[in-house]
Amino acid sequence: MEIRAEEITKILKEQLGGFSAGVDVQELGTVLSVGDGIARIHGLERCMAGELLELPHGVMGLALNLEEDSVGAVLMSESALIREGDVVKRTKRIMSIPVGDAMVGRVVNALGQAIDGKGALQTKNFGQVEVIAPGVVERQPVREPLETGIKAIDSMVNIGRGQRELVIGDRQTGKTAIAVDTIINQRSSDLICVYIAVGQ
Repeated sequence: MEIRAEEITKILKEQLGGFSAGVDVQELGTVLSVGDGIARIHGLERCMAGELLELPHGVMGLALNLEEDSVGAVLMSESALIREGDVVKRTKRIMSIPVGDAMVGRVVNALGQAIDGKGALQTKNFGQVEVIAPGVVERQPVREPLETGIKAIDSMVNIGRGQRELVIGDRQTGKTAIAVDTIINQRSSDLICVYIAVGQ
């Protein structure tokens, strides 16, 4: 069975008809060094301050120190997985986390990803992490009391909603217990409490 040149040309044209020669441009960098949760990355010339960077093993980085020949990024998870020479990709988005009612009652990590086993957060709204705080005049005044439920504190120290209160003490003296007891005491009110655990 012979196939003529015209038929071959027709078949090739049909197969190439749906071909699109689009170019997918990705800015890639290379890890120069890793230490103390900081990665030095070479090759991300257009990286923005506060941009999320994607590293291997699902590790994300936050670009903070932009220098002429390298970028310093804080690693947002296990830095032991990252090695010198690993490839880094830009995400082209400033670090932001989910916001809204879907966050209430959930446990999330520093990137706003749910880690409580209750599934992904069902929200489409995101807020930038680095924002300028409103001035003192623009803030809501401290008018309503905040009762901790601990009689010794409530009788001696007047605490209001929106007030900053510093709890100082040595290790294992009950600082966290005071904060948690205060949160538990708000269970019958409409006050939303946020507990932030910062570790290294």
